[in-house]
Amino acid sequence: MNNPGSLQRKLAALWLLAVLALAAHNAWLWLGQRASPDTDILALLPSTRNDAVLQQAFAHMVDSAQQKVVVLIGDRDWKRAMQAADTYETALRPHAALLAPMAANTGQLQEQWLKVFDQSRTLLLTDSQRGQLETVPPDQWSRQALAGMYGAFTGPRLGAWQDDPFGLFAGWVQERAQETPIRPRDGRLFVERDGVAYVLLLLELKPSAFSMSAQQQVIPLLALAKQEAQALIPQGEVLTGGVVLHAAAASEQASSEMATIGAGSLAGILLLMWLCFRSLKPILYIATSIAIGCLGALSVCMLLFGHVHLLTLVFGASLVGIAQDYAIYFLCARLGTAQKTGSPQLLRQLLPGLALMLLAAAIGYLGMAVTPFPGLQQMAVFSVLGLVFAWFTVVCWFPQLIGPDNLRATALADACSRSIDAWPHISNRRAWHLTLPAVVALAGLCIAGLVRLQVSDDIRALQKTPQALLDDQIRLGKLLDMAAPVQFYLVRGDSAEQVLQAEEQLRHALHGLIEARVIGGVQAVSNWIPSQRTQQSNRALLERSLLQPRDGEPSALAQVAKSIDESPQWANELGQRLLRQTRSLEPESFLASAAGDSARHLWLGRSGTQYASIVAIRGLSDYRQLDQLAAVARTVPGVQWVDKVGEISSVLKYYRQYMSWALLAAYAAIFVLLSLRYRRHAWRAIAPPLLATACTFSLFGWTGQPLQLFHVLAALLILGLGVDYGIFLLEPSQRERRYAWLTIGLSAISALLSFGLLALSGSPPLHAFGLTMLAGMLLVWLLAPCFSPLGDHDNHSPSST
Repeated sequence: MNNPGSLQRKLAALWLLAVLALAAHNAWLWLGQRASPDTDILALLPSTRNDAVLQQAFAHMVDSAQQKVVVLIGDRDWKRAMQAADTYETALRPHAALLAPMAANTGQLQEQWLKVFDQSRTLLLTDSQRGQLETVPPDQWSRQALAGMYGAFTGPRLGAWQDDPFGLFAGWVQERAQETPIRPRDGRLFVERDGVAYVLLLLELKPSAFSMSAQQQVIPLLALAKQEAQALIPQGEVLTGGVVLHAAAASEQASSEMATIGAGSLAGILLLMWLCFRSLKPILYIATSIAIGCLGALSVCMLLFGHVHLLTLVFGASLVGIAQDYAIYFLCARLGTAQKTGSPQLLRQLLPGLALMLLAAAIGYLGMAVTPFPGLQQMAVFSVLGLVFAWFTVVCWFPQLIGPDNLRATALADACSRSIDAWPHISNRRAWHLTLPAVVALAGLCIAGLVRLQVSDDIRALQKTPQALLDDQIRLGKLLDMAAPVQFYLVRGDSAEQVLQAEEQLRHALHGLIEARVIGGVQAVSNWIPSQRTQQSNRALLERSLLQPRDGEPSALAQVAKSIDESPQWANELGQRLLRQTRSLEPESFLASAAGDSARHLWLGRSGTQYASIVAIRGLSDYRQLDQLAAVARTVPGVQWVDKVGEISSVLKYYRQYMSWALLAAYAAIFVLLSLRYRRHAWRAIAPPLLATACTFSLFGWTGQPLQLFHVLAALLILGLGVDYGIFLLEPSQRERRYAWLTIGLSAISALLSFGLLALSGSPPLHAFGLTMLAGMLLVWLLAPCFSPLGDHDNHSPSST
């Protein structure tokens, strides 16, 4: 008989060594390595692992904006706007290692840009110019050239008249300029709208936008610069946009919620324990099990994932409400067990129930782990690990720490434990007849609510950005006509030439939607670098239409020479000059130059055995018309429409349906497990969470709350935790029934504190999860005693078999 006690002491010692190792590992991580939680919201979303090119394309679009901060400083007086911009930059200048200007002098930029295209002018034509060259007679082109030579105002000219006598290159440049409203002015970039001139400042963030330490430095710095600039233009605007602003807002919210949820639930649990036991020891024991659970979860998650997301810690703060169940279970059982029974013997009696509790909770959490969302997977693994470590703490240490004389119930605890006698019970036929009308009415309301229940899988419903940031971002998007990074076309081909040809075909197919103002235009590398086929076709067309006789008439260039009394040799030399401006353009050389900065993120280049590029959409007027854009992609070989928002929403829908079936399967699996121990009474443990979930979803139907994946995931956890209450009430009668009810009360209130506080979260997924848990766990608590056996139940308890 001494062997069990000896084994228990050895387990306690081994667990002490494991806990010390966990503490050392956490100290090394957070103090030595200065690890910090990840705040990248995109890290929570599924990646397209089965399509590396698609994943690379999305990363290109996101990364191109991730490290940028865009600032618009506007006023009706251009000089005041420039002075405010100077003030803004002055405030940032001492912090160039953190945030530095990206744009060079606009004059230098224009010179570098012209250098790229200067020797390729003849190869560059717009679609309208190609049509005109095919149809307009030579004499009209001659008159246009003469107007350019002698006209008082002929628009902007790039270089000498002889380099572009027909204004074709200037026209091509003007069309390229229409891709953006941004223009150079007085050495700065500016955009104008409704009489207000805005100075555009492009800033590059040196550290990662998702670094919390960087966010803590950058946000106050930007606020200070904005304040100083705004002081010069009190009637003007200072608009700021960038990923770092949204990441910082999310980090601040998550950090605040983590402190509120964790501290609030812990304080509530400790207060409960004090009111029930009026002793610091039970509080210390419970806090120890929770702390070890969190330490273990942090350590193993860092080893498995290499990082821990901040939202995982927010969600993990709710772990407090579950990990304490095992400790409360042991403590209340100790109160309700005879003094002569030692704690090691008590543990042997409780161990089957404890194991079932852990297994049921793990099934609930692991339902989250099978989703493709890395964030949910990490939250699930974190939570299960925390429960496992807390469970082992109770099993290994509590029998050694808590003896028969260590605990005494207070009057409050005693009163709460006896309240179960007043609860209505389905086995009481007299009470059943009295409550039948109410039960029927409630069932009717529940069914009606479930019929009214709607679903929503739109990922946009799961995002909540501070309104001020959202307003600035929308305003910036309209002023700068920015392309959306989450909807675009992915173009693939066996060579760079094939990709450029497919881009050109796609742009032609989109022309109707541009004219219909469904979209404002597209951004594509082929806008700047035509395919080799198009370049050679342009050269041949220009030579045929302008440099050679046509329809029995002299060439347009010959007519120009005649009009200005120049010789045919002059016309021939000018023609040869134009034909020498045919240096072939390649995407790589263009993108490597300063001129290619704005288009660099659109070219993926060689990826595996293929080449790929991105065609971005500008000015999408109505997201309900995305189907039209997707339809265009199906008409062009090698083109794929990418809608990351729609893709993730589809994944949410698929997994909401999948997890709904998984929820039913989990009920069946847990019922089988319970039947092995409780036989024909197993339904008593499964009924409360089942009814509570149905009533909660019905409530959502009546209140218009659409069902989402996170509601279904919470329902899995309601099952895992709700079954615990049935287990408490179905365990052997050696533990008095009223102390089982006390255990349920303490556990339920703790869970409500933890998950109820999640319902207050500003993060929509956590809010949905917490709201479901709040309603569901409250109902489970109220329903559990209604299904418990009355009186002595040795006849169906495991101990009697």
